[in-house]
Amino acid sequence: MIDRRNLLKYSLIGAAAAPFAGLGGPAFAAGRKVLVSEAIRLGMYASLYVAADKGLFAKHGLDTDLSTAGGIALPVPILLSGRGQIGVTSPGMSVNATREGGKIKNIAKIVGGVSMWGMTRPDTKITTIDDLRGKTIATLKFPSSTIQVPTYAMKTVGKFDPKEAGVTFLELPPGAQAAAVKDGRADIATAFEWDISIGAEQFGLVPSLSFADLLGPLCFTTAMATEDVIASNPEAVQGFCNAIAEAQKMMHENNAVFTEVAAKYFPKVAPSVVANATKNFFGSKTAIPKNPTISAEEWDRAMLLEQGGGAVSTTLPYTQMVDNRFAEKATKEFGLA
Repeated sequence: MIDRRNLLKYSLIGAAAAPFAGLGGPAFAAGRKVLVSEAIRLGMYASLYVAADKGLFAKHGLDTDLSTAGGIALPVPILLSGRGQIGVTSPGMSVNATREGGKIKNIAKIVGGVSMWGMTRPDTKITTIDDLRGKTIATLKFPSSTIQVPTYAMKTVGKFDPKEAGVTFLELPPGAQAAAVKDGRADIATAFEWDISIGAEQFGLVPSLSFADLLGPLCFTTAMATEDVIASNPEAVQGFCNAIAEAQKMMHENNAVFTEVAAKYFPKVAPSVVANATKNFFGSKTAIPKNPTISAEEWDRAMLLEQGGGAVSTTLPYTQMVDNRFAEKATKEFGLA
């Protein structure tokens, strides 16, 4: 039987068995065609959408396709098979892949903090990690940060094991978490934006726990590429990081850029929800990074989160897993210090 931890391992078997030599070369022909594979479409990935919408990828020499893989474990196999050149997902996925024989480096920070909240009914008093004891938490299906993050917070901040404390995770499809809290199947839901603002507007729920405040800054989501792509096409990797640095600077100088672009990429989300989410994102001071560099401290804290939440069994060091050259140069020339 495949247990939860091994689910990530088995999802990589087919890709990890493919030959690694020469991947990425043909895809970077004239015009530097780049496929960027994001885990899922989320508001906190706004750096990608602003870079695309404002023509920043093109400005820096890239013809970029942005594709949604459909889960946090899925961008890495796309990279290893050579179908994509840059993946955007949890950094723990690069660690799992590397342990399975892949050679991947994290090149840029896309999300700088755990921009996740716990939302409850107004009459439910859950305001601390300790209040989660004995509760049912509505989440996305494993593997998901909506399970990983609260698990880690309970173990490290609350100092208790969720299972021993009677915590139950109710795993649901995307968009179903708020309804589960509203109808009483769950006591609290862990979710990202837009789900938090939708939960408030459509279901009368309130954000009661901020995991960003609890856990502090870290590289929650990163852009990554195989070592072969980095070695054979450094100009394209640099162009990607330049565009991300410029997009992040643009949003911090004018938060309305985020609101404008989000409305285009999430047309079914009500403008009032996007406006409220903008306040949440930039109020946290960590969700949308000011620049794409990844520090050793941010990596180490992310690894504690990944391991504590069960996404990785063992971690790998910053020096092995992060190539910060491109993000540093991009920040110096196009971003915010």
